Amino acid sequence: MNEPLDVLIAGAGPTGTTLAIDLVRRGLAVRIIDKAPRSFDGSRAKGIQPRTLEVFDDLGALGDVLAGSSDYPRLGIHLGPVTVPWRMFRNRDRSTDVPYPNTRLIPQYRTDAVLHDRLGRLGGAVEYGRELAGFDQDGTSVTATVLGDDGPERITARYLVGAEGGSSAVRKHLGLGFLGETHDQDRMLIVDAVTTGLSRDRWHVWPGVQGRFAGACPLPHADLFQWMIRLSSGEEPPEGEEAITRRIRAHTRDRRIAVRDIRWRSVFRPNIRLAEAYRRGRVFLAGDAAHVHTPAGAQGLNTGVQDAYNLGWKLGQVLAGADPRLLDSYEAERLPIAAGVLGLSTKKYEGLAKLDPSSLRRGQDEQQLSLTYHGGPLAPTATDRTTTLQAGDRAPDADLGGSRLFDTYRGPHFTLVAYGPQAAAASDELDWPAAGAPLRRITVDDRHGFRRSYGVEGDTLLLVRPDGYLGHIATRDFLASTRAAARAMTPEVTG
Repeated sequence: MNEPLDVLIAGAGPTGTTLAIDLVRRGLAVRIIDKAPRSFDGSRAKGIQPRTLEVFDDLGALGDVLAGSSDYPRLGIHLGPVTVPWRMFRNRDRSTDVPYPNTRLIPQYRTDAVLHDRLGRLGGAVEYGRELAGFDQDGTSVTATVLGDDGPERITARYLVGAEGGSSAVRKHLGLGFLGETHDQDRMLIVDAVTTGLSRDRWHVWPGVQGRFAGACPLPHADLFQWMIRLSSGEEPPEGEEAITRRIRAHTRDRRIAVRDIRWRSVFRPNIRLAEAYRRGRVFLAGDAAHVHTPAGAQGLNTGVQDAYNLGWKLGQVLAGADPRLLDSYEAERLPIAAGVLGLSTKKYEGLAKLDPSSLRRGQDEQQLSLTYHGGPLAPTATDRTTTLQAGDRAPDADLGGSRLFDTYRGPHFTLVAYGPQAAAASDELDWPAAGAPLRRITVDDRHGFRRSYGVEGDTLLLVRPDGYLGHIATRDFLASTRAAARAMTPEVTG
């Protein structure tokens, strides 16, 4: 009998592919399948938030994402003959602690291509045209039935992750409730097409009566616009260049506008749903399989990518011998985040039709830099902290003079950051298991502002998790407290 896979991933969108990249770079045996015959070719989710840019930096995909994206254009709100400019984002300068401060505009088909290419360079590949039909699990593995052109295949893996979107077969097979609502009468036609009669320096918006609106966003490094047209109740969505052009002209009152070469078309219904659980035994949900959002605020794709980033290192650690209870922390940390993000994106969407300024503006809430796991199972509240950071917070970047702290964090390892002689001595003494994610140790001083970036006041030892969050902060009792924190996240130290 063949040795089982480590992880089988269903769904090769940004969430599933991020997870595959993270697992493959850890040396794990992974397969990623997708029932579609080819990679997704629409623009759909097009906003990449600063925290996700940091994730892509760590995974080695950032350069291609930046090259294929742009800053968001200003809005141009058309009110009859008048066009009102509006800046959705306040572009910020790069700082020592936030290297990528601005949301990037990139169509999803390009994000998918970048991630698939990165996976390929690591030796992995998406298996298209392969649909998960069902699975069984026991105490040691999951056995899935996968359908393809060459007939059914039985695949055994130690873990299965469903990342196949809101209609997830994995979630349905588990019988997990998908709590929330779908607004069937509130529909949005989304079209990627070449468009004439519009300038490409604006995201054009035409408000309408009863909350109806149309918008056209120029996609970077392409001749396409993404059109979003909110349909009336009972309206049949137009199909084809001529019908869509007529619908656009009827709303905008501008006969110069025309679409051609339609690349992708979809009718979207706002779904606001959250799975009742993210795990059953050896089977996990991630991304839209676990939570679906309105498109407002560019939250869905980003939240899914960070689900994968949270889950990947934990699967790697448990497969290497860490306490399986570490996997319980995935739901404990990520489900509350999704619930909060659902509330944010829903509020933004409901305000869009009213042109509520707070719904049009994007800021720190959307950027996901301030999300924290503090108070969760891996970051209890009764621990040391600095003046600005607690266990469970994102570990900021910092200037080390000729390099960045993020350069040290990059890779599938933990990092131990020592500030001050007592912390450095404890760092040297900390033993670390040979199995699982290795430990990288670094001693820093204040020549380049580390103390300010991290809010430290004296000797401090910080354990940074592989996903860039603070696993522990010690300002006293350095060695014993750090050992205790590490024990929950690592295999047992032997020898």
